[in-house]
Parts: sequence; structure tokens; C-alpha cells
Amino acid sequence: MFNLLSLIFRYLFILIIYLFILGIIRLIYLDIKSMSNVMNHYPYLKLINRKDSLPFKIKEVYTLEDTITIGRKKENNVAINDPYISNQHVQITLDEGEVFIEDLDSANGTYLNGDRIVDVFKLKNGDRIKFGQVEFLYVSNEVCL
Repeated sequence: MFNLLSLIFRYLFILIIYLFILGIIRLIYLDIKSMSNVMNHYPYLKLINRKDSLPFKIKEVYTLEDTITIGRKKENNVAINDPYISNQHVQITLDEGEVFIEDLDSANGTYLNGDRIVDVFKLKNGDRIKFGQVEFLYVSNEVCL
């Protein structure tokens, strides 16, 4: 009787492990599938922070199709309700296949790869952009550039 129960629990435990692994694979697949539309056309900003650790709502990915402004005001293309971000904090411009970033005289500054920027800088793949409590990874797309 004990051997039969042991065998049943063993197979039940193995089944639970397989279901857990399949669930993780499914989540990875869905994440990659949702990113495929963004990655095929335009460069984008990918949030590095854990989304659930921030006290405000923010998206994981922002595409860079044209000139966008980021700040606290709703008039910006990307409005982030972070108290450490200025009303109009930063501008990112896509111009002739090149992407440029410019701080708009923000109070707390914009940091590119750890250095505060005061002028217009050309972004390159893998650059880390930090302002306020958020940090983004710039991902270029060689197809559109």
C-alpha cells in the first residue's frame, strides 16, 4: 500500500513540475510574441526597472517612430507620473535613421550610461537612459536605420 501511494505521489509531483515548466515557456513565448511587432519596425525604449516596483503606471516598451517628449504633463507623447521627472523632461528625435536625445532643462537631469547629459547626444544600441526613478534600454533596429 505504501509503495502504491509513493508511486502516485512521485508521478503527481513530476506532472506538477512539467506543468510549471510549460507555464514558464508559455509566458516567455507570449512576451516574445508581443515584442515582435515593435522589433520589426522601429527602434524602441525598453523599461529596465521592474514595473511592479514603481509607484506609478508605466509601459514596458515605447516605440520611437518620430520625435517624442517624455515628462509628467499629459501633453507629452509619453506621460510618466514620477515626482522626480519634470513637466517636460526629455525629447527623443528620430531623424534620417539616427536617434538623438536631449534633456529639456529638467530639474533632476537625464543620464545616458551614467553620465548627465546637457547637450544633444546620438543614441546607439544598448545605451541606458535614466531620468527620475525609471531607466530604459535603447534598442535600435537595423532594418529602419
